[in-house]
Amino acid sequence: MEAVAKLNNVPTSPRKMRLVAGLIRGKSVSRALSLLKFEPNSGSERLEKLLLSALSNWQLKNEDARIEEANLFVKEIFVNEGKMLKRLRPAPQGRGHRIRKRSNHVTVIIDSLTEEQIEQQSKKSKKASK
Repeated sequence: MEAVAKLNNVPTSPRKMRLVAGLIRGKSVSRALSLLKFEPNSGSERLEKLLLSALSNWQLKNEDARIEEANLFVKEIFVNEGKMLKRLRPAPQGRGHRIRKRSNHVTVIIDSLTEEQIEQQSKKSKKASK
């Protein structure tokens, strides 16, 4: 069962947020939360809160299931451009330079691993260790 969480109009550039989003894509939720906790980039705090929100959304959908036993992972995470505020900064000789204040929209989808997927991952890890 999937759970979705969205964060709109985050006042950071999409490029900076995509760097942080790439770190947690495909990782387990507990691992992603620990990565975001100690990541120095500015978007990590917001993504950590968003991931916790997705986790609580999953818990609302699956009241009978336990989070520890569900093997949750970040199925999808993507960052889109939001609205752009255009401002003018005074420049020498009466000119003005345009400043673009970018924003972004982030969407996180978490899902639980099935038993088949867990077996496939364990096989891959055994092959990699050989």
